[in-house]
Amino acid sequence: MTETTAAKPAAKPAAKARTTKAKAAPSKVTFPEFEAFAMPKMEVPAAFREATEKSLENAREAYDKVKTAAEDATDLLEDTFETSRQGVVEFNHKAVDAAKTNADATFTFIKDIMSVKTLAEAIELQSTFARAQFDALSSQSKEMQELATKLGTDVSAPVKEAVEKSFKDLKVN
Repeated sequence: MTETTAAKPAAKPAAKARTTKAKAAPSKVTFPEFEAFAMPKMEVPAAFREATEKSLENAREAYDKVKTAAEDATDLLEDTFETSRQGVVEFNHKAVDAAKTNADATFTFIKDIMSVKTLAEAIELQSTFARAQFDALSSQSKEMQELATKLGTDVSAPVKEAVEKSFKDLKVN
């Protein structure tokens, strides 16, 4: 015979009685003054005060210089990015124009090659087209190279000037 005992459910903790606290009228709290924590009253020496004021003035001047340099650097970056953006847009336009010119020439060649009557005429047309495309590609490459060189110079010129000015300013100081 086995005996089973039913476990009694655990008793719930007694609910906390809600207490209402009466709000006390705001009172002015004052802390007692302890002699141990009182700051001694002493006069700061004039030399120390002057040195501190001079240090503060130097810190303000240094801050102004750093702030000016940061603003100049920000302006330089903005100008450089704008110049780069304009140059890249111009470069992309030039590349699209070259692609359009080459595509038009290819379509014209295909139209012409479809109308040839003899193999010799086709070979001559192909040779002429190849020479013309080689010349066009050489010309386009030269223009793109000149534009890229101009863009590089335009972008780097303000940076170069700013670096030279910074070194000049450092030498003066």
